[in-house]
Amino acid sequence: MTSTEYKDAPEEELQEKIGDLSKELFELRMQKSTGQLGQTHLIKQVKKEIARIKTLMAERKLEKVAS
Repeated sequence: MTSTEYKDAPEEELQEKIGDLSKELFELRMQKSTGQLGQTHLIKQVKKEIARIKTLMAERKLEKVAS
């Protein structure tokens, strides 16, 4: 999903996506620690995607407060 697709998504869907990404990040870290992860760049990508979603949620919250 891209940043523009997240902007149209409801809050519940974003929360669910963060949960899924957190599980994926955990699994990637476990694979890395056991030496099974060959594509270590995936960890960085997942972290950035989580940050993008959290940033969008924070912006929405500020807009609601400002309104």
